[in-house]
Amino acid sequence: MRILLILLMFTGCWKQVCSQADSLKKFKQRKLLLGIGAVTTATVGSITLYQAWYKDYNTGSFHGFNDNTEWLQMDKAGHTLTTFQIGNAGYHACKWSGMAENKSILIGGTSGFAYLTIIEVMDGFSEGWGFSWGDMGCNTLGAGLFTSQQYFWKEQRIKLKFSFHQSNYWQYRPNLLGENLGQQWLKDYNGQSYWLSVNPSSFMKKETKFPKWLNVAIGYGANGMISGHDDFVIIKSDGQVIGNNRYRRCLLSLDVDLSRIKTKSKVLKAIFKTVNFIKVPFPALELSKGKVSGHLFYY
Repeated sequence: MRILLILLMFTGCWKQVCSQADSLKKFKQRKLLLGIGAVTTATVGSITLYQAWYKDYNTGSFHGFNDNTEWLQMDKAGHTLTTFQIGNAGYHACKWSGMAENKSILIGGTSGFAYLTIIEVMDGFSEGWGFSWGDMGCNTLGAGLFTSQQYFWKEQRIKLKFSFHQSNYWQYRPNLLGENLGQQWLKDYNGQSYWLSVNPSSFMKKETKFPKWLNVAIGYGANGMISGHDDFVIIKSDGQVIGNNRYRRCLLSLDVDLSRIKTKSKVLKAIFKTVNFIKVPFPALELSKGKVSGHLFYY
């Protein structure tokens, strides 16, 4: 019996050691994949952005550029959302690779800030753009919103999300606002909306019956823009003036936090995590030009 117990104990310890060794090997492989994936993503992303933004402009010496008043600050909202979402993806990638919580927050959560800083430096050498401290401030805001929530709350109660619909303005300057739908969602600020999607249940007691997946979303958008500045207009042959009717849009709607929907399917979980940066279409109220209007289905 003693021999049997010793054998069982030895077998159990050996299994644990082997399991730990397998885990270490697995996480080592995952860290390697994470490194390769990060470099590949940054490279492909930089090339894609170069083709979309920089290829039509010459490069020169590094210089600054104050664009804080352009595009009714829609570009600034984009910077904030991008650093937040890349930080979110980076954090989960670091956790998947076996990194500790705080290390994942530090490295993964600030990965968006690091990537956008590279883009900002590229702007600094482009004659069509320039290094913007306003952009850097918004990059910091997006990364800070993610890392602070993850550190103090261990979850994201307030998420930044994005929605897009095709506007009528791209046709007047397709080289600037996008020649096709794939370019327009990136370039045409008239069709973009940026959202603060807040999860009320996460601020309530655990026994609350409020749906844990249901969010309240506050959105910001703008319309009537064919350039970054107010004084740029296009006068058509029939006398119609395009671009002199710029205005902001404040939005209130509902949203779904797909990451809080319970499912046993790993495929669905992966899909939910991937598309959770998109604000789910819902009815919405809009405040613009001093008036309140409603949308039956806003996206």
